Amino acid sequence: MQYTTSKLRDNIFRVLDEVLETGVPAEVKRRGKLLRIVPVEPRKKLDNLQRRHSLKGDPEAIVHLDWSSEWHP
Repeated sequence: MQYTTSKLRDNIFRVLDEVLETGVPAEVKRRGKLLRIVPVEPRKKLDNLQRRHSLKGDPEAIVHLDWSSEWHP
């Protein structure tokens, strides 16, 4: 995302936190030149994974459930 220096000044902590969380560089335009704020260590792709809940129990019991009362043609 690109910011002007005044917008960066108003939101510096939010911008820095966003760069750290997403790994996406922030660009700042100053006197016609472009500066980039980037994290030193890039984020790993696996850091973006969300924790998923899984079913616990016997998989065979789930396969053999009787769903005939729920199904309507």
